[in-house]
Amino acid sequence: MDLRAELLKSIWYAFTALDVEKSGKVSKSQLKVLSHNLYTVLCIPHDPVALEEHFRDDDDGPVSSQGYMPYLNKYILDKVEEGAFVKENFDELCWTLTAKKNYKPDRNGNSVVSHQDAFKLWCLFNFLSEDKYPLVMVPDEVEYLLKKICTAMNVELNSCELEDYLSQEPQGQGGLTVWQFLDMVNSGRFLRGIEQEAVSMAVEEVYQEVIEDGFDLHVSWMQGYLWKKGQLRRNWSERWFMLKPSVLSYYMSEERKEKKGSIALDKHCCVEVLPDRDGKRCMFCVKTSSRTYEMSASDTRQRQEWTLAIQTAIRLQAEGKKSLHKDLKQKRREQREQREQRKAAKEEETQRLKQLQEEKERKLQELELLKEAQRQAEILLQEEEQRRKQQHEEMQRTLEIQLREAEQARASMQAEMVLKEAEAERQRKRIQELEAMQERLQEALQQEVKARQDEEAVRYAQARLLAEEEEKLKQLMKLKEEQEEYIIRTQREKQVLKQEMENKNKCLEEAQKQLEEVRVNRQRVDQDVMAAQRKLRQASTNVKHWNVQMNRLMHPIGPGDKRTNVSGGVFAGYQPLLSRRDSSLK
Repeated sequence: MDLRAELLKSIWYAFTALDVEKSGKVSKSQLKVLSHNLYTVLCIPHDPVALEEHFRDDDDGPVSSQGYMPYLNKYILDKVEEGAFVKENFDELCWTLTAKKNYKPDRNGNSVVSHQDAFKLWCLFNFLSEDKYPLVMVPDEVEYLLKKICTAMNVELNSCELEDYLSQEPQGQGGLTVWQFLDMVNSGRFLRGIEQEAVSMAVEEVYQEVIEDGFDLHVSWMQGYLWKKGQLRRNWSERWFMLKPSVLSYYMSEERKEKKGSIALDKHCCVEVLPDRDGKRCMFCVKTSSRTYEMSASDTRQRQEWTLAIQTAIRLQAEGKKSLHKDLKQKRREQREQREQRKAAKEEETQRLKQLQEEKERKLQELELLKEAQRQAEILLQEEEQRRKQQHEEMQRTLEIQLREAEQARASMQAEMVLKEAEAERQRKRIQELEAMQERLQEALQQEVKARQDEEAVRYAQARLLAEEEEKLKQLMKLKEEQEEYIIRTQREKQVLKQEMENKNKCLEEAQKQLEEVRVNRQRVDQDVMAAQRKLRQASTNVKHWNVQMNRLMHPIGPGDKRTNVSGGVFAGYQPLLSRRDSSLK
């Protein structure tokens, strides 16, 4: 956070304090006085002409924050030089303006913090608050600040009680306002049985560490008990470690009366996590250009806090920076943003899997409908085939009957022809007999005439029989032609039936191919779903892995954990929350 952003936070409180009607606007006379005071505390040369020109009363109405920002940027913030003014005086000016209106301590004198301590807490709040207006401090930063104050007093913060309080307290914009935070501290809920003087000393220590760490290289960034392995005797001893911007010192005890050594930190140093051995757990080492220092923390959280703080100090030394807490604040903010991004990605993945499941169910339903349609088509095809088969069999039986009848008629005609031929043979013999008789009866004319008449009669009968025979032959030929036409028509109907059967078979094959394509699509969808499930499992594994990695980088480290109320570390109270979160992720 740059200097301009820090100054704007305090000026925002002063501007809102002057907004009595809470309309978002302040009268020009008040802004004129505020600007004059800002010129003074920021050690900026006054520009009376610009001041009078900008705030002249030749138009109506007060000025909003957007209307005041151009003047503030051009004539004040653009001219501020870091180190040319005392920032505490600037903060006191803005605090004085806003505290008169908004800060309401206990009138009976039962407040946990004094007015001066409230000012320092207000400064700490501004430093740790989000860069969004109205200014709020997220619950993680609230817990971080309270833990540092409790650590400075050698007491342990009840994280569960704090979590219950934050869940009951109405939070706007995702966090607490500074007045809600001060009311919470003054309520004494988290500082029971602690004298105001101890609280004041703790607030002062945290204020010096966080707010002035960039200006005082002698302020300690981290302190607490750790186990250290000796260089010569190789035994383990418990030491009180204190981390400063450029050195890590260790003492016999927390009184720091007997200094046992120090580790100079520079860009050539590095920190590594070691596996458990020699009966020690949560081990890590600090490597310098000349020696390796092995240490052991009380738990993984304390090790993570110490390694993160030492790595940050080494990096700041290499980059020539001095403010540890600004860097740690930025890292905590990045970790919160990463958690939010992972949460959003997880929700998006869940939504995508839900859509895939719905798509799978829809395709299964479509497949069931296709199967049902195929079954119906097969049933209809079987019924149609059976009906055509019955019609074919019935037609075949009818044709067989007609063929038998035609054969019988042919046989009868042949028998009749045989009879006719026999009759003709008899007639020929008779004619021969008559001719013989004519030869014998030539003598008698009448007998001859009579014989001729009889002969004519026989001839007439024979002609009639021959005509009848021809008529029968014509009928037989007609029946034969009809039989041949019927056979040809039957063959054509057989060909039509055969063509229809081939068409039905082709339709059946196409339906089977479509069913096979549907089955292949279903297998492909199942494979896609399995791949998505594997990706989800991989994503869950990655989330667990990165969660462990981020837990190591989440917060600065507190003192060691030799005793329950002394060495719990700056973030010893985070352990229950971290355990619950890990279990929920699992």
